Amino acid sequence: MKIVTLVITAGLLATAAPVLAQTAKETDCTYQADVVEAVRQARIERVKERKVAAHVEATAPSWPEKYNAVVPLVAPWVYEMKMSDVKANDLGAAWKEMCMGQ
Repeated sequence: MKIVTLVITAGLLATAAPVLAQTAKETDCTYQADVVEAVRQARIERVKERKVAAHVEATAPSWPEKYNAVVPLVAPWVYEMKMSDVKANDLGAAWKEMCMGQ
């Protein structure tokens, strides 16, 4: 009986691991997309690129603090775009799609 329980438990863990990994990846990509969207909003509000990190942090974002480090990494990508493209496109969704594809 112990062997059967062990085999069943091992099988459940083997099938659950990819699901848990996918959930963790989706959570991470969602937080990253939220950061991109916050930087996009700062750009729309005409916050200077050098002040965007402080501006985003001042909004008390809902993501874990470690994601604040993503702001200076994505800011150049957002700020080099034409304002019309920034306003017209859902950059957060594009980022999440790209992130999930990796």
